[in-house]
Amino acid sequence: MKTIFAFAFVLALALAAPLDDSKNAQVLKYENDNIGVDGYKFAFETSDGHQREEQAELKKLGDDVEALVVRGSYSYTGPDGVVYTVTYLADENGFHPEGAHLPAV
Repeated sequence: MKTIFAFAFVLALALAAPLDDSKNAQVLKYENDNIGVDGYKFAFETSDGHQREEQAELKKLGDDVEALVVRGSYSYTGPDGVVYTVTYLADENGFHPEGAHLPAV
């Protein structure tokens, strides 16, 4: 009898748990432009508040040296209800993120 009661209690807790909205998120916007070997551009937005956009272009550094320069941003709503946004640049010098919630380097 105790086993049945314990099982029913655990089942009730599992059914009462909040649903994870990110598993049920819908795509609200999606754009994709593949420029070919010279770069790309894309963006998307979901119903749970996630957004991302990014574009890249090929940069000539020398006669036979090229690098892909990527600029973009993403945002999401944290568990605390605050919307966090990160903008970034990735190039031959590395990945450089910026955001109000990130420490300044």
